[in-house]
Amino acid sequence: MMHDALRTSTTEEWETPAALFHAVQAEFALEIDVCASDNNAKLPHFWTREDDALAQQWAPRRCWMNPPYGRRIYLWVRKASQEAARGALIVGLIPARTETDWWCTWVLNASEIRFIPRRLRFSQWQTGAPFPSAVVIWRPDRTPDSPPHIRWWRVDHRATTLPAPAEK
Repeated sequence: MMHDALRTSTTEEWETPAALFHAVQAEFALEIDVCASDNNAKLPHFWTREDDALAQQWAPRRCWMNPPYGRRIYLWVRKASQEAARGALIVGLIPARTETDWWCTWVLNASEIRFIPRRLRFSQWQTGAPFPSAVVIWRPDRTPDSPPHIRWWRVDHRATTLPAPAEK
């Protein structure tokens, strides 16, 4: 049975699956989680709603962004695009809403879009999300007016545990 929040979208917050974040972090060595709470931060350095990441300067950091998935998501993807132009690297997990204005305006100017096959099972739910997802990469060195590299990304996002960290 599907959880009510999934069916009615009563929540804007979808905690990143740990295994998916581990794969992203291994590739990009991110520094700051720009859309976190004290309970779901993926990195030691993070901004919460109270910190108002939309008012912060992200560049030149390497940023993780799993924004609130509500009507204001366009503010987050626009900010990611703008901060990449200023020198930030942003990796974002967002719903693949390819029919929306925000997707066509701000996501299609990203460097790379990785569509995730099947529906993600977000950390707080046992069933798949009611929407498709994509990992979008905004790189600071993107050539203006070049199309994004688009591909399917096969990552084992259903794993519920992470590999043990390497010993120092």
